Amino acid sequence: MRLPGRIAAAIDVLTDIDAHKRPVAEALKAWGLGNRFAGAGDRAAIGNLVYDALRRRSSHAWAMGEDTPRALVLSVVVREWGENVEELNQSLTGDRFGPGEITPEETARLTAADPLAGAPDHVRGDVPEWVVPHLAASFGDDWVAEAEGLAGRPPLDLRVNTLKANRDKVARALGRLAPEADVRLAEGIRFPAGTRDSRTPNVTSEEGYLKGWFEVQDFGSQIVAALASPRGGEQVLDLCAGAGGKTLAMAAAMQNRGQIFAYDSDRTRLAPIYDRLKRAGVRNVQVRQPGPGALDDLKGKLDRVVVDAPCTGTGTWRRQPTTKWKLTPEQLATRIEEQRAILADAATYLKPGGTLVFITCSVLPEENMGQATAFLAANPDFTAVPGNKLWMSHFSGAKLRARFSPEGGVSVTPHTTGTDGFYTIAMQKG
Repeated sequence: MRLPGRIAAAIDVLTDIDAHKRPVAEALKAWGLGNRFAGAGDRAAIGNLVYDALRRRSSHAWAMGEDTPRALVLSVVVREWGENVEELNQSLTGDRFGPGEITPEETARLTAADPLAGAPDHVRGDVPEWVVPHLAASFGDDWVAEAEGLAGRPPLDLRVNTLKANRDKVARALGRLAPEADVRLAEGIRFPAGTRDSRTPNVTSEEGYLKGWFEVQDFGSQIVAALASPRGGEQVLDLCAGAGGKTLAMAAAMQNRGQIFAYDSDRTRLAPIYDRLKRAGVRNVQVRQPGPGALDDLKGKLDRVVVDAPCTGTGTWRRQPTTKWKLTPEQLATRIEEQRAILADAATYLKPGGTLVFITCSVLPEENMGQATAFLAANPDFTAVPGNKLWMSHFSGAKLRARFSPEGGVSVTPHTTGTDGFYTIAMQKG
């Protein structure tokens, strides 16, 4: 497919998403099934156009004066992909697979010297307006830059599974795919986000992945799993284990010694963990299925409880941009109440001297420092481990930056750290 056909396809996919409220991946898959002539490169390019449009939907719409799929895609192609307007219009003219010629009004918009002239900060940051006070509370005057970071393309990050391999072995095995040379994490490998129609390597078809040498895991997720600080021989509960990404990372850090109990209230989210544990060679994880009394025997007995709490997912907006525009204050309030209940429950499993680790993939203060501060106030027998001390114990020599908040929390973000957005705090029971 030529660029005009790819543009028209991206417009069709965005129209489908808007009309049927479909998830992006589902809409792209449906388009691919209905247009089997499209090759892998075409599908990757169309997917990039769609995701780029959704990540910066607000600023592209402002620049074009309308929020239509056509306007968004044309703005992406010119402003992000660097296409010349005149040359683009020549390619569109008479192309029966394209979306039609660029109009004089569109040309004026696409060639404007300052397309965001007069735009408010929430448009420049590409976030819903109601979220602005929350981001400002988290980041102060840096909130626009942090928001812009959440609107960029994410890289592909891998975590080397030290139970089966080392970083050099995995890097050699994947060398033909050109991973980033810079080593930011001792067990991390990164493929840059790329530009325009570049394709992300399909690492899950590689021999190393099938043999369990590595997992796909954002550096931010790897960082907070490391900051959970599990030690070999400990008894650990991963209370919201989901598909097991952090469970696997902690098992490797513990070198298969001790015991991790992996639990999630949703058995569908938990289901993939079994195959992942087997592939990774993990032997110290016991999966507990949800049900009445599933964890009763662990009350008051554990060294460490890790709560990767349900949240708004604002830290993952780069990967799931539609959730940004769907988020509501009511959803935030619901997540806050869920987190409070889970934290109260989690504390009951710790023995004296044990540590409660609270994690979210959010950048909103109510879900992070606000939640931790409220828990510490209600539970005076718990004391926060200072965030900077916790960070230095793991990453003192790493080329990474983090944010530290007064209650003891550690935050990483796309703008500050080059990762998805995560928050964590470790609180020790007296």
